[in-house]
Amino acid sequence: MKRALIVLIALTLAACGQVRPGHVGIKVNQYGSGAGVENQSLGVGTYFTPFGTTIIEYPVFTQTYTYTQSSTEGSANNEEFTFQDKNGLNISSDIAVSYSVNPELAPKLYSKFRVDASGLVSGQIRNAIRDSLNNRASSLGVEEIYGPKKQELLLTVQNDVAAYFRPYGLNIEKLFYAGTIRMPEQVRDQINQRIANEQAALAAQANVATATANAQAKIEQAKGDAAANLLIAQSIAANPQIVQLRAIEKWNGVLPVYTGGGGPMPFIGVQK
Repeated sequence: MKRALIVLIALTLAACGQVRPGHVGIKVNQYGSGAGVENQSLGVGTYFTPFGTTIIEYPVFTQTYTYTQSSTEGSANNEEFTFQDKNGLNISSDIAVSYSVNPELAPKLYSKFRVDASGLVSGQIRNAIRDSLNNRASSLGVEEIYGPKKQELLLTVQNDVAAYFRPYGLNIEKLFYAGTIRMPEQVRDQINQRIANEQAALAAQANVATATANAQAKIEQAKGDAAANLLIAQSIAANPQIVQLRAIEKWNGVLPVYTGGGGPMPFIGVQK
């Protein structure tokens, strides 16, 4: 009897499924009149899952997956995205995606794609990113993709992918580059050289502008000094006593020991 009870408990536990914290569950029935995906999402807990019944889990917290050519991140396979610019030049890049699932729409998500979270990442999400990337990049040149339109391109792809999955409860929160954009080495070197030349030209223009501004400042200062000197000269010509006044102000009161010729003694002949 005791052994039978143990066997019964073991069978009961084997017929149960769990929804882990941070996830939402979808119960799928394979047989019977209720076969199919149940419309009600399952919260965290343990549920009875008889023969032919399984629970599929989706994460409701943000998860990030990186599609990369590296075998040490993401998948062991090369998952980089390869696309072309408007001239047909092959470009590749590693791209990461952050996503989560709306708990209320989880049954609809599974009904639409019939795969779990890992299946979505390796299949539908990757395909949607690749299709949008190919479409959007085909209207841009490689210099735009490598330079000023780099972030704009990825943001546009993110919006496309997010809009596609939103009705099914899959939230595409962010796409971001997980490395540099790769292209033929010769093309990359040409672009980098052009950028370097443009920066050097801008620096030269800035230096010319600085030198011109400094020269103009000196000219303006000289004009100001000349105008000030003219005013001083005109003032002295109109009032010669100013010179004598300035000399008196600077005199230390000591008469010179020697005076030459028949010149007047200092300040003796000052006109009052």
